[in-house]
Amino acid sequence: MEWRDEGVLLAVRKHGENAVIIEVFTENHGRHSGVVRGGAGRKQTPVLQPGGQIEVVWKARLEEHLGAFSAEPLRSRAAQVMADPLTLAGLTSTVGLLSFSLPERETHPALYKSSVSLLDLMCVTDAWPLAYLHWEIQLLEVLGFGLDLTCCAVSGTTEDLAYVSPKSGRAVAAHHAGRWKTQLLPLVPCMIGDSVASNAEIAEGLRTTGHFLEKWLAPSLGDRALPLARRRLIERMFRISAA
Repeated sequence: MEWRDEGVLLAVRKHGENAVIIEVFTENHGRHSGVVRGGAGRKQTPVLQPGGQIEVVWKARLEEHLGAFSAEPLRSRAAQVMADPLTLAGLTSTVGLLSFSLPERETHPALYKSSVSLLDLMCVTDAWPLAYLHWEIQLLEVLGFGLDLTCCAVSGTTEDLAYVSPKSGRAVAAHHAGRWKTQLLPLVPCMIGDSVASNAEIAEGLRTTGHFLEKWLAPSLGDRALPLARRRLIERMFRISAA
């Protein structure tokens, strides 16, 4: 068995003395793992950095085997964002959530393309947080936990949408929130259309998506805790918004 593809390096873990096992998210083969022999050596370590774009060739005797990767760098990202703690937190949260949530070897071409675009955006502009928020919304959608933010769950109106039901994931208009207002999650304008938003607004939006990642997605994966990288990103976003 053999195939060639390119993808985003999600995770690296030691395997024996000189090898590593890597996870790569590719367009045509999904999240895929394999051994890189010599991956812990001085030559390969700088190449195998989470968030980087690499070309891989995977080989195995049988399709169900772990198999082995050979990897060539296409472009590094971690080095480009290292100087900015917020952007580095965004990159590690992105790859951490992909590693955490994607089923092994299940393809998601649209999510792959948007993930690559998001990671590339992080390398060229500090305006990436809004794109990250929309990426989390897409991640929930792709994995079967999509939010319905198009109209009010109570009346069907598309006007004055201000909240999200934590139980149904549906939007609620402000004038229909009533006495349940304190129990609802914020639906900030940038989640449903606004192309410009403050860090404070984006942080509020991430609080909402985080609820569904934690209460809907994580239990479907064995109730594991969300990656610490995401918590660090949210904490940093709230600190910046409060400054």
